[in-house]
Amino acid sequence: KNSDFFIEGRPYLDKIVIRISPDLNSVVLATENGQADFLPFLPESQYITRFQKSDRLGVTDKGYAAVGPINWLAFNTAKAPLDNKMVHHAIGYAIDRKFITKALLRGIAKPQRSPIIESSPFFDPKIPPYDLDLNKANALLDQAGHKKGADGMRFKLTIDSIPGGGEEQQGIAQYMKSQLKKAGIDVEVRASPDFPTWAKRISNYDFDMTMDEVYNWGDPVIGVHRTYLSSNIRKGVIWSNTQQYSNPKVDDLLNKAAVEIDPTKRKGLYDQFQMIVGEDLPIYWINALPYHTV
Repeated sequence: KNSDFFIEGRPYLDKIVIRISPDLNSVVLATENGQADFLPFLPESQYITRFQKSDRLGVTDKGYAAVGPINWLAFNTAKAPLDNKMVHHAIGYAIDRKFITKALLRGIAKPQRSPIIESSPFFDPKIPPYDLDLNKANALLDQAGHKKGADGMRFKLTIDSIPGGGEEQQGIAQYMKSQLKKAGIDVEVRASPDFPTWAKRISNYDFDMTMDEVYNWGDPVIGVHRTYLSSNIRKGVIWSNTQQYSNPKVDDLLNKAAVEIDPTKRKGLYDQFQMIVGEDLPIYWINALPYHTV
């Protein structure tokens, strides 16, 4: 605290101590026993529900509206068999988004079916949801030429996830493994020892599928365009267009939306964008991250 600060009575606090810990359990315990007074960006549903039962602590999901965090499954669209959008569709139909949000994430997280966060005024609810339909998933894979072998499997894929991501990353990846097996896809969950290892693999296209968490931020130009513009396919750069997704129509729509100042026309451009990527499905969007502050 600067005693000579020019506004009388400010700063209100004498000091702020910020503790950084790689172990979420220790952070949770510190908050529960009073060693910590404020815990932001908590996404784990098991801890959120645990804190909500406390008579001493307050829990809120307010304050994250401009972040727009989305948890998703990304496909390497330049690598067979994921260079065929029918395979993307089949994987989408094989996954139960409602089960993930209601059971695995305890109803704390909201479903997300678009590259634009559903709380945004630019979100288009007409985008295809790819709700669970295993019959359709299997039919699409047959149609794409991937017949089941004697072992019931069609092909093998790996799935990566951000280390330390807990239920939103490793937990859902394990669910994907068991769920996609029902469609004849043999999935290996590949662990990375640390974030740099994961980032290097994904940004250098050394992956089939990966779980990821990416923010929309306050405007699609900031947080959405980077993932889908072909001009942003930049090897070695994480959270660029690491899916290597390329569609000239999408490039044109996003470039126009970036400079359009009429809100209604801009919304129309983003509606068209969402319908196209909803059809190409370079990413299967799963849920909005349920950040809470304790």
